[in-house]
Amino acid sequence: MKDLIPVPVVPAQASSGQAAGGFPIVGIGASAGGLPAFEGFFSGMPTDIDPGMAFVLVQHLAPDHTSILSELIRRYTRMPVSEVADGMVVQINHAYVIPPNRDMAFLNGALQLMEPGAPHGHRLPIDFFFRSLAQDLHERAIGVVLSGTGSDGALGIRAIKGEGGMVMVQAPESAKFDGMPRSAIATGVADYALTPGEMPGQLIAYRTHAFGRPHPVTMPPKVESAQRNIFVLLRDQTGHDFSQYKPSTVQRRIQRRMAVNQIEGLEDYVKFIQQTAEEADALFRDLLIGVTHFFRDSEAFKALEEQVIPKLFADKDAKTAVRVWVPGCSTGEEAYSLAILLAERQAALKTSRKVLIFATDIDSQAIAKARTGVYPASIANDITPERLARHFVAEPGAGGYRIRKGIRDLLVFSEQSLVKDPPFSWLDLISCRNLLIYLDGDLQKRLIPLFHYALNPGGYLFLGTSESVGESGDLFTTLNRKQKLYQRQADSRTAQPAGLGRFPPPAGTADAGHPRTGEKATGPKAKKPSLRELTEQTLLQQATPAAVLVKAGGDLLYLHGRSGLYLELTPGETGTSNILKMAREGLRRELTTALHKAVQSGETVRRQGVRVKTNGDFTLVDLTVLPTPGADPAASEPSLYLVILEPAQAPVISGPWAADRAPMSLPAPAGEDAAARIAALEQELRAKDEYIQSNSEEMEASNTELRSSNDDMQSVNESQQSSNEELETAKEELQSVNEELATVNAELQIKVADLSRANNDMNNLLAGTGIATIFVDLELRILRFTAPATQIVNLIDDDIGRPMGHISSKLPEHHDLKADTQAVLDTLIPKEADVRTTSGRCYAMNIQPYRTEGNVIEGAVLTFVDVTAARQQREALRLNEERLRVALSCASISVFNQDRDLRYTWIQAPDGGLAAEEVIGKTDLELLPEPEAAALTAIKQRVLKTGAGARQNVRTTTKGKTLVQDLTLEPLQDPDHNIIGLTGAALDITDQPGREGAGATNEPLAPKNSGGRPWKTSTTNA
Repeated sequence: MKDLIPVPVVPAQASSGQAAGGFPIVGIGASAGGLPAFEGFFSGMPTDIDPGMAFVLVQHLAPDHTSILSELIRRYTRMPVSEVADGMVVQINHAYVIPPNRDMAFLNGALQLMEPGAPHGHRLPIDFFFRSLAQDLHERAIGVVLSGTGSDGALGIRAIKGEGGMVMVQAPESAKFDGMPRSAIATGVADYALTPGEMPGQLIAYRTHAFGRPHPVTMPPKVESAQRNIFVLLRDQTGHDFSQYKPSTVQRRIQRRMAVNQIEGLEDYVKFIQQTAEEADALFRDLLIGVTHFFRDSEAFKALEEQVIPKLFADKDAKTAVRVWVPGCSTGEEAYSLAILLAERQAALKTSRKVLIFATDIDSQAIAKARTGVYPASIANDITPERLARHFVAEPGAGGYRIRKGIRDLLVFSEQSLVKDPPFSWLDLISCRNLLIYLDGDLQKRLIPLFHYALNPGGYLFLGTSESVGESGDLFTTLNRKQKLYQRQADSRTAQPAGLGRFPPPAGTADAGHPRTGEKATGPKAKKPSLRELTEQTLLQQATPAAVLVKAGGDLLYLHGRSGLYLELTPGETGTSNILKMAREGLRRELTTALHKAVQSGETVRRQGVRVKTNGDFTLVDLTVLPTPGADPAASEPSLYLVILEPAQAPVISGPWAADRAPMSLPAPAGEDAAARIAALEQELRAKDEYIQSNSEEMEASNTELRSSNDDMQSVNESQQSSNEELETAKEELQSVNEELATVNAELQIKVADLSRANNDMNNLLAGTGIATIFVDLELRILRFTAPATQIVNLIDDDIGRPMGHISSKLPEHHDLKADTQAVLDTLIPKEADVRTTSGRCYAMNIQPYRTEGNVIEGAVLTFVDVTAARQQREALRLNEERLRVALSCASISVFNQDRDLRYTWIQAPDGGLAAEEVIGKTDLELLPEPEAAALTAIKQRVLKTGAGARQNVRTTTKGKTLVQDLTLEPLQDPDHNIIGLTGAALDITDQPGREGAGATNEPLAPKNSGGRPWKTSTTNA
């Protein structure tokens, strides 16, 4: 049904999109080849702004394969991407992916999952989701169809466009599989055909224009004037006046077209229409968007089937046709639905009563589609399997269905305006559903009486669930108020509704079939024949008999002479070219017998004195059938026969009985004896017997051949039908499986690319670290190794797959790598050891179990880290430390380090009273008497705080022994010059002359520094 879907101008919070936060939701459907399209789409998304929409991805997925689509999409967008869970609420600037083996719908702002309602291979998840999105969001629904085979999504985008939404389709030339994009474009509702990368920018621009600012509820006069100008332009270019359509419908459609073309003002849009011829047609198509499908509002059609259809046949005699009119039929789905109901009623009554359905619309493209009767595979969701099998045939190669010829022959589609063209009349049923609600009240008041006039008394009117007869209730009786079924009141048809006289008579009715007078056909001047030709033509016309060249069955090939006395055209037939059908009364029987005998015998057959009735009189004719060789003289049997017809020279039989064989004008001779009379009658009887016998033989042979051919054709037809259904089912399943396999294959290709990249990263990582690595399996066979491993084990590329025991190592002190690896696999305890090669290199060997992500042991990993340089440095450091220890042991000086907490971290004190292990980790407060420790701690904290070194004589008592020491302190710094502790040196000066007093009074000594820099000393005694 042609629906002009209204989008009321209401505040955003009143829209059904409230559940989704009032933002648009983009449904993206794809099938085979969809992954590259998804990647291109999200790669084209701007990175500096949020799109202000939500995206829901619906793809044909294998039911038993875990999809990684969510993971793949995350790589190309900064939006959060989630696999849908049942009841998940859609949020702005988020992307959602359908899970495998689920159908998905949108309801009140949330995504609902359910078990698939169709068997595997027949599912149409994109159409299912798009329809629910359109029903819930109306103008905020956006549909995008990307690469894929078949026609899934075609009906869904019609629903979206019908509710005032927007539709984008991938340009077919950019799609890996163009079946779905071409099917979507063929619907005529696509607003854009773009590459996936171009779509995001256009989407954001459309959202900004369509939803970025509120639209006024009422329009100022200047805007109303601009809208009237649009009506004028539409009427001028399309011939249809939309000024009587509901303003809200027209306004919303205009605003949507302005958003599609990104035009701000209505006056600018008027100029755009004037300058762009295609835009008027695009707006015209938008105003005529038809939301229709088979048996739309199933309860209404059920009521029609039960309450009205039976009465259409019950109230008619067998010779009167049932006449139905479906104005606004769109692409024909509801008209065909009515035809199916009427055909099923005919089958139930076992009657062949004529049914005629007139289906009309002003949309020429929709009428053209309705005439073809081909629909996408998704109509299986609207029609029961029984009706689908009975009334449709699978369209080969198109992935859809074609209405059967028996149903198609019931309908007549034509382009007609309900507003300005004359209506049909003497109708039994008018089905005008969901059209009146988009017309203003004045136009509705004119159309309802028009329907009343067009119906027969007692005829029925079928309206949409939101429509009624309004103020014309006195013209109709209500049959079913809920389903809008009305019956015309049985009154006189003489009253003509107001305004009907304005309709002009149908074109072509005036003077039809009357030849024009006073006109002479003119043509090229005929060539003047020669005298010889003129003479020969005259002789042929006057002296030669009529002759006809025919085939064995009587089909005419060539006609010579004047044969009008013997042959005539059969009344009621045209194109007849068989001499047996053209023979006049009296000739047909003799001609049939003679021709049959000539065909059977191959000889010339003659019949004399045949009485042929011509113009009410009888003529005696001599008939000759002469076999001729035809086109091939060498043929064993003649294929052509020459029938010669010439007037008889004299009556064949004389006597009083000759009246039966002579012209009626000749008197019968008298006095002939009865024997001759009987002989003539017997001769005629034998001729009739031959004629009957030949006809009987021909009929028997023809019947036998027809029965055989009919049986063969029926068998072949049944076999082909069965094979076709099986092949179609197998094709649909294979197509679905192929799409799913293509999706899985694309995901696996991405996985392989990821694994290859990860493998390259790992190889470069191992090569960059220089770590020798060997991978072995559970049988200790070499799986792979890095290049540095050849310096430790004698390995070459051909050793991959060989057991470790077959390969020798370069470790003279560690011979059995195989035993160590086997022990790690047996105990799962890693093994570490230091090994040395024959070349003197040192390695830190580590053997670990090889674990998978599932914590399964599949082998072992041997790594060898070259520690030769570290060992050499460690040995050099050990030697230096030993040298320092010996040097300090020879002098009475203690050297130590402390951290910022003044805990000792290292000490060398050859003459100290405490061992190093007694000092490390402790402070002076833990080692010395409290007064000495406090004085010493104050000096050290001052050095840490100021960063300046100090030199001071201090007294320390450990284990009852008191010493006087010359203490030097310097801050200890890291490479960034941050103070991390102290370094100190203490020289024992207890027994030096002249130092006792100084030691007792803790007087500061003169600063000195071996490096030439004067020491900074504290002026306060410790």
